[in-house]
Amino acid sequence: MTANNASLRLEKVERHYVQGENRLTVLHKADFEMAPGEMVALVAPSGAGKSTLLHIAGLLERPDDGEVYIDTKPCGRFDDAQRTQMRRASIGFVYQFHHLLPEFSALENVMLPQMIRGLSHSVAAKRAAELLDYMRIGKRAEHRPAELSGGEQQRVAIARAVANSPHVLLADEPTGNLDPTTSAYVFDALTALVRQSGVAALVATHNHDLARRMDRTVTLEGGKIVDYRFD
Repeated sequence: MTANNASLRLEKVERHYVQGENRLTVLHKADFEMAPGEMVALVAPSGAGKSTLLHIAGLLERPDDGEVYIDTKPCGRFDDAQRTQMRRASIGFVYQFHHLLPEFSALENVMLPQMIRGLSHSVAAKRAAELLDYMRIGKRAEHRPAELSGGEQQRVAIARAVANSPHVLLADEPTGNLDPTTSAYVFDALTALVRQSGVAALVATHNHDLARRMDRTVTLEGGKIVDYRFD
């Protein structure tokens, strides 16, 4: 993989926080890149900086130094409006909790990011229905989140995350709230979607069994992103 075809690239990224008189370094000259269609597991202890890494990669936080490239575009110094536009167009997010809007149906939840981006109601509805069918939840499209199981809610959240055909998908413990059987089912659906769409997916997880099924696994050590070795 070269820098010219990486969907996501972090180059010498620095991120520090000040706590009282102490300066905490979370990322130090961190380098990382992902190719289209690649699934990378991020495994690290709590407090190591996983969320900070995901926030910087997703343009939710600015690095103190270094650069973030999305599809070869340097985005680390974008202003707020530019960052918002890039997130809408090129980045999808999946969290441990689904964060679906309770007053809307599954179909409407998947339509919303498309309509915010400017697509018409009919175009958004057609793509939302196709995604829910692909996630094997099409028959539940008119149900509200409270009427769905945990696994169904998370599959809707995944469909919503890729509704605008992002090039980068960032997932923070996407199966963490699910039982093992449901977790495996949701992970299989996520994997199939990544392979079919070509999105580059960075998945933070504590589940080593799921991590082993991805293309590679990384961790955070001394503020750097390094290959993870399973015991």
